[in-house]
Amino acid sequence: MKIDSPLPGTEPPRDCRRCPRLVGLRAACRAEHPDWWNAPVYAFGDPDAWLAIAGLAPGKHGANRTGRPFTGDYAGDLLFETLAAFGLSRGVYDGRIDDGLRLDGTIIVNSVKCLPPQNKPTPAEIAACRPYFEGQLAALPQVRVLIALGRIAHDAAVRAVGGRLAAYRFAHGAVHRLPDGRHLVDSYHCSRYNTNTGRLTPAMFADVFRTAVALRDQTSGRNSSTTAR
Repeated sequence: MKIDSPLPGTEPPRDCRRCPRLVGLRAACRAEHPDWWNAPVYAFGDPDAWLAIAGLAPGKHGANRTGRPFTGDYAGDLLFETLAAFGLSRGVYDGRIDDGLRLDGTIIVNSVKCLPPQNKPTPAEIAACRPYFEGQLAALPQVRVLIALGRIAHDAAVRAVGGRLAAYRFAHGAVHRLPDGRHLVDSYHCSRYNTNTGRLTPAMFADVFRTAVALRDQTSGRNSSTTAR
């Protein structure tokens, strides 16, 4: 399986050895499912994007299997449906990397590139992957708005631009002006657990993207959090 990154030169090697626990899980997945991607998952989308979506990490039966972020699992169903509703994609999402889907003005960059056990990377694993995440944000000069899917992605985005976490507290729907002038919009992750429990509804998720679109051309703001409207 060959997959090209929209940000060549910024991705970890296919057999990245930075995180022993994740390397072990990768080896087990390769033995069990040799036809899966089973490697660090590349960014996906438009390299000239104005919007970057910061995800958490690949899911076992989603991106770790298919090789494309959010592709092949429930979280992707909601994410790509929402992107289509806001005109941020072209084609039809069908849960396969050959479905022809393209993102328009948007790119997805995970804060952790490899599959973690129980979808929970450790702080050391997040830190080990941070140079790749930071390098990819630096390679996206047109990005003016970021959406963080969950607390880990939020923290990674704040740290990537030299912000202090205490000054940018995660809360669903919160909007932050980052030190580099970009806006960060927080969202609960679009996981099955969050949607099944009602913590995140499709309407709540759509509101996050509505806020991002409204911020697209905004050039002023505050460093403190504000509630999205």
